[in-house]
Amino acid sequence: MSFDLRTSKTGRPEKKDFNESSEREFFENVRKNDHSEIPQEEEPGSSGGIGDILHSWRAAEFEVYEKSGRWYIIAALFILALVAYALLTNSPIMAITFILLGIVGFIYSQKPPRSVTFAITTKGVLADKELYLYENIFSFWIFYEPMHTKTISLHTKASMLPFVHIPLGKEDPVALREMLLQNIDEIKQDPSLIDTLERVLHI
Repeated sequence: MSFDLRTSKTGRPEKKDFNESSEREFFENVRKNDHSEIPQEEEPGSSGGIGDILHSWRAAEFEVYEKSGRWYIIAALFILALVAYALLTNSPIMAITFILLGIVGFIYSQKPPRSVTFAITTKGVLADKELYLYENIFSFWIFYEPMHTKTISLHTKASMLPFVHIPLGKEDPVALREMLLQNIDEIKQDPSLIDTLERVLHI
C-alpha cells in the first residue's frame, strides 16, 4: 500500500540559486566520487543542457533485499526443476537457457548497487546520465513504505518502458513531491506485477 502524500504539509520549496561556477564545481565533485560522466549544462540560451538544479541527492541505484541461505536453496531447486522439465521435453536449448539465467541471476544478486546522483532541475528529472524532460513525462507517483519501498515512479511517453523508478534514498518525500508538482501532474499508480514479484521474491 502506498503512502498518500496529499495529506502532508503544503508550501513550495525555494529554488536554489546556482551560478555557472558553482554548477561546474558540483559536477566535478560528482565525477570524482562516481567515476561516471554527467551531462553538462550548455551555454545560456541553448536548448540543450539540464537546466538549473533545484535539488540533488545520491542513492543506491536499486534496492537491496537480504537473502537467507533458505532463499538460495529454494532458488536453486526451482532452476533445477526447470532444467529437468526442459530435458524431459527434449529441449536442450531451453535447459541451457535456464542454466545461464540461473548463473546470471546469482552473479547479479551478489553485485552491490552503485551510488548514483539524482536531481530535479528546471528542465526535468536527472537520473545518473539520463535526463527525463518534463515535456516527456505524463505524471508521477511516490511509493513510500519506509521499511522497504521509497521510490518516485515517473510515467513517461516512452513506448517500450514507460515507467521509470527513481529511489529516494534518505530524502524527504514531501519536499520532493512539492518540487515535482510544479511541473508534473500527480496521478496515483498501482504497483506492477514485476514490482510485486521483486518485493516478494527479494530479487
